Formats: sequence, structure tokens, C-alpha cells
Amino acid sequence: MTTKRKVILVTDGDVYAAKTIEYAARRVGGRCISQSKGNPSTRSGAELVRLIASAPYDPVFVMFDDSGLQGEGPGETALTYVATHPAIEVLGVIAVASKTHQAEWTRVDVSIDRNGEITEYGVDKIGEREFDEHRMNGDTVYCLDKLDLPLIIGIGDIGKMGRKDDISKGSPITMKAVEFILERSGYHAGQTGRENPGLSESRQK
Repeated sequence: MTTKRKVILVTDGDVYAAKTIEYAARRVGGRCISQSKGNPSTRSGAELVRLIASAPYDPVFVMFDDSGLQGEGPGETALTYVATHPAIEVLGVIAVASKTHQAEWTRVDVSIDRNGEITEYGVDKIGEREFDEHRMNGDTVYCLDKLDLPLIIGIGDIGKMGRKDDISKGSPITMKAVEFILERSGYHAGQTGRENPGLSESRQK
């Protein structure tokens, strides 16, 4: 039986998110599907599954973005296809907060605020804690509650958050979310074979 590809889904695809997720993938020895970037998303779910299958290493990071469109836009349609595909094992989702006028919301298991603290509350676009527990607004999150996903982590705007997540600082908020997913999914414990110097480096931060 073919081994399922281990995937982390990210609900943001702008230029800052793309650079940050590509950086995070390198840090943990995985691969980012750079062609999944876009605001809004342009690749279909079927195209993304083919690209995931061709990636040399797990975990594979895939970005989705509806660019503020209300309801289920192209990013969410592609996300649903990827998340439910039999060849894909979703390790977790990094759900990104948004300030869009027609903001939709999703349940989150935990959030990581702009100071790197894990909280049961949602966060806003700049990474500040909100007032609702386990709930966060975003523009590419409408479909998440309908899917059987193992872990959803809320964070502010990837690569930004008032420079708290700037790539020049090692994108500490995004990296903490990635490491949280890898730890909780058991991915670290199940890793054998290929040595990963990037992973040990990120754990030292």
C-alpha cells in the first residue's frame, strides 16, 4: 500500500506567507509547494495533489488563499479536495486570522499569539488575543469545521504581526506553530532515516 504523504495546510498564500512557509519548510527538512502561493489561490486541488506527490520529502506545506472572498472560494475548494484525498494525511492546519469585512470563523484547538504564547483564545490579524475561546475569524477558514482535521492552530498574519514574525527574526510564531503540529501529530517520533539538521536547529531557538 502506498504511504500517505504528510501534509501541513496553511490558510494564507500572499508573498509574505509564501516566503515564511518556504523558510519554515527548509528549517524542518520538508518541502513547500511554492506553486500553491497566490492571493487568491490559482491551483486546483487535483493539481496540488500531483505536486504534493512529486515532493521529495515530508512534511509538505501547502498554501490556500481566498483573498477575502465570502463563502467557499477557490482556496477553500482546493483545500477541501487536498484534505479529503486518500493519498494525503493532514498533520495539522495553520489557520491565519483576517480582518476582512465579511470575516468567517473557524474552531481552533489552540492559538499562538504575537508573543509566542499558546492560548485557548483566538487571535486577530496582528496576533493579539481575542475574547472568544477556540474561535478565530479568517477568510480561508469557512470549510475547516466541515472537515475531519486532527489539529487547527490559529495565528496572526504570517511573516508580519508587527514584525514579530519577520523572517529576519526567524519567523518565531510560524515556527512555533509548525513545531507544535509536528510534535502533536507524532511526526517527530515516527521519523526515521534521513537526518534533519534543520529540525535540530529550529528546536534550539
